Amino acid sequence: MQHYSPYEITGGDPAKGLVLVADHAMNRLPPEYGRLGLPESAFERHIAYDIGIEPLTRQLSAALDAPAVLGCFSRLLIDPNRGEDDPTLIMKISDGAIVPGNHPISDEEWQNRIRRFHRPYHEAVSETIARSAAAGGRAPLVISLHSFTPFWKGVARPWHASVLWDNDPRAVFPLIERLEAAGDIVVGNNEPYDGALRGDTMYRHCMAPGIAHALIEVRQDLIADAAGAAAWAERLTPILAALNGLPELHAYHRHPSRTGAYSD
Repeated sequence: MQHYSPYEITGGDPAKGLVLVADHAMNRLPPEYGRLGLPESAFERHIAYDIGIEPLTRQLSAALDAPAVLGCFSRLLIDPNRGEDDPTLIMKISDGAIVPGNHPISDEEWQNRIRRFHRPYHEAVSETIARSAAAGGRAPLVISLHSFTPFWKGVARPWHASVLWDNDPRAVFPLIERLEAAGDIVVGNNEPYDGALRGDTMYRHCMAPGIAHALIEVRQDLIADAAGAAAWAERLTPILAALNGLPELHAYHRHPSRTGAYSD
């Protein structure tokens, strides 16, 4: 079986104290999975990946000289932004599309995907955060990047971007304030999704250890082409640089999660 890396870590100076994470950056599958029984067109949809996030993350990583961890497998194979015990970790139906390669699925194959893809990806995130903390001598700021569809069930979504979070406001409030300062976009606060999800990437790597963080969602139609991704990279670069300059975002402080008590 040909080696398939479930993640990519871009270049960047870990001492800068900023780490970018893109769980759903790519729509790839290892060759042995074919297309999971789906038509090729399914892999151009949001059910397979976060449209526009790979180029946006790469440009931000370069502009900010910050390492980024990108997921290199489609969320249809296994969703890295879910805990290992989440029943939606491997979706049998996604936005109306039945995924034949996921249904039925054996317990052995379920665990195989965790072992080969999900777990190594999260180990890469942990190691990248740890390298940044060691190099900078302080807690890093972590920014997670995602995108959302412009419509859901036929209803237009008015937000250009949103910030999702659980219960740690340190990076969230200054981020929303700076996003809104230009006055030309509508910014959502925990819309169209709630950022409190037990076991997801930000819960695991930031909430539990007390690292300041925020999850930015950009509407997909705004970053679906090269010009859009470049424009949003230009918009976000000075904002994230300013956030990274705030000393209070580089201290460890564990906030209680809205999802309940931590397991430790």
